[in-house]
Amino acid sequence: MATNETTMAPSATRDTARTATVPGQQEPVVQEKRGMFSNKHTNKSMAAGGMSGPDGPYGHKFKFGQWIKLHLLDLLTMAAMGAIGLGVYEADPAPTRNFPIYNNNSEVVYPQFAYPYRKNIIPIYAAALIAFFVPFVFFVLFQIRHRSPEMLLGSTMGLLEGLITAAVFQVFNKWLIGGLRPHFLDVCKPDFSRQTGMGFEGYMYTREVCTGDANDINDSLESWMSGHSTAAFAGLIYLFFYFNAQLKVMSDHRGAYWKYVLTIAPVCGAVLIAASLTVDEYHNWYDCVGGALTGTFCAFIAYRKTFAAIWDFRFNHVLLPRSTSLFHRHASEGAFSKFGYSVQESMLHRPFTHEGGWRDHEAFAGAPSDALGSRQSDAGLLGSGGHIGAGYSPGQYTNKPAQGAMMV
Repeated sequence: MATNETTMAPSATRDTARTATVPGQQEPVVQEKRGMFSNKHTNKSMAAGGMSGPDGPYGHKFKFGQWIKLHLLDLLTMAAMGAIGLGVYEADPAPTRNFPIYNNNSEVVYPQFAYPYRKNIIPIYAAALIAFFVPFVFFVLFQIRHRSPEMLLGSTMGLLEGLITAAVFQVFNKWLIGGLRPHFLDVCKPDFSRQTGMGFEGYMYTREVCTGDANDINDSLESWMSGHSTAAFAGLIYLFFYFNAQLKVMSDHRGAYWKYVLTIAPVCGAVLIAASLTVDEYHNWYDCVGGALTGTFCAFIAYRKTFAAIWDFRFNHVLLPRSTSLFHRHASEGAFSKFGYSVQESMLHRPFTHEGGWRDHEAFAGAPSDALGSRQSDAGLLGSGGHIGAGYSPGQYTNKPAQGAMMV
């Protein structure tokens, strides 16, 4: 530096303007008062790499044509997966199942498959629409602060990848494994004159004994696994991860209770959708559990593929960059073609919440999880346990000086 003279940063409240002399600049940088939904960056270098506004989160201006080139292969793959899933969904059950009906005492062997046929409380198309549109509506609403087309499209792509993958996984299980629905015997309407029993004591029959509607019989042979549960958990657990990251419910500070309620609401919704299938006797409980586990697994992978972390609150709101693809072979220029998992980089991105210091980039490292343990690049910033180390000032990488900080 040209001089060793230092000037104390003026103490000021959040609602008043502040000025500070920045090295290399003739004019002082004015930090203006910010409204509730304002997302302005006064430091130009910060804005260049920031997430807000028309620019993307990695220092380049968002261009839809370039985004299409980067994601065209993904879009084509999703279309192909959707076509495969639809074709398998429409196919007849692959296995031939044997099942008993009556024992020697003329009692129904499995009364759990003798429930009356009822319509779904929540139709499958409604479950699919809920799984997509509820998260998507919140992605759009959160643009009030993000103001990033790349963030909106990236979040939506991750959601679709999880939903489509889970759906294809589920329909292959229905087609190749299947199982009897609770209303199977009511739909089957067996006529023992149509088939002679097979196996020991002639207890076993196939669908040839049935006289009901062929489509209903096909459907009643595909109980495993629940499509409602799979879709609900794939979409709404993804939204749970998104809320937790954007609202910082599990982080280094105690947030507002309404954020906690909003974050777990998607989980409650997914459980209710899945559990309703045991009320209308459309699925066995284990079908719902299998679908829930499949949907959760796909949501987990989809979110982590899209964002920098799941549980690590320092990074779980950061959209990962996409630099190359089959139709865009040249990597993006600059340092942001990959996310480096450093505290400096994480402060170029802000979540939806302002609570806990995130409004002014004051939130820093805490308890590490799946993204970062301890990196040498942060050795000067982080002390033991992942918290702020000695010699680090919150004003060092932000446009807001720390209280009482010395400005050179």
